[in-house]
Amino acid sequence: MVKFATIKGFIFDLDGVITDTAIFHSQAWHQIADKVGVTWDEQLADALKGISRMDSLNLILARGHREHDFTDAQKQALAAEKNTNYLKLVNQMSPANILPGIKAFLAELRAAGYALSLASASKNAPLVLSKLSLNDYFTKTVDPATLAHGKPDPEIFLRGAEILDLAPAACIGVEDAAAGVQSINGAGETSIGIGDPTILAAADINFTDTTQLTLANIKAQLTGVTSN
Repeated sequence: MVKFATIKGFIFDLDGVITDTAIFHSQAWHQIADKVGVTWDEQLADALKGISRMDSLNLILARGHREHDFTDAQKQALAAEKNTNYLKLVNQMSPANILPGIKAFLAELRAAGYALSLASASKNAPLVLSKLSLNDYFTKTVDPATLAHGKPDPEIFLRGAEILDLAPAACIGVEDAAAGVQSINGAGETSIGIGDPTILAAADINFTDTTQLTLANIKAQLTGVTSN
């Protein structure tokens, strides 16, 4: 496992790591699933975590065996409708929606001189950061529109390291989805999985929730030694 001292940067996913917009995404996609006649359940909701808007739509359509029933233009319209529904919910967000421990962890990272970037598949990430008043922490963000591949492909986390001018091996990626952890690992970075360790078993480090995100805890996981 990588040495803690070699880590120079942290690359964050947004949904489920910095804030929980997953419920907003689920509500908005649920509306689309109902519209196209696809049964919505928790399994489908979980499958959509961490993947792009069009990939999510295609997954919903495939679940209902309707993947060939819509033109590209119709799919774009459905994706746009989902986004409109989602934005209505996002616009109600505030710093109170930051997950527990995250603001303190970001402040700790910045004080310790670590570089930070955001690697979210969401095109609305800048808006969400603005609502959370976290723009100052993430001056470097990956634009998902510039990517050829979505998670679990490693491209987004490789770009997250690139915009920090760091080698992937010098970065830690933080994710809450299995596809995201796979993306981090594929990029050659150290992965932290936030959530159920059985689902995120591929992560190098597992924390059950964001309150456990501290430099001391990460160092302890990487070295096996609790810091003083």
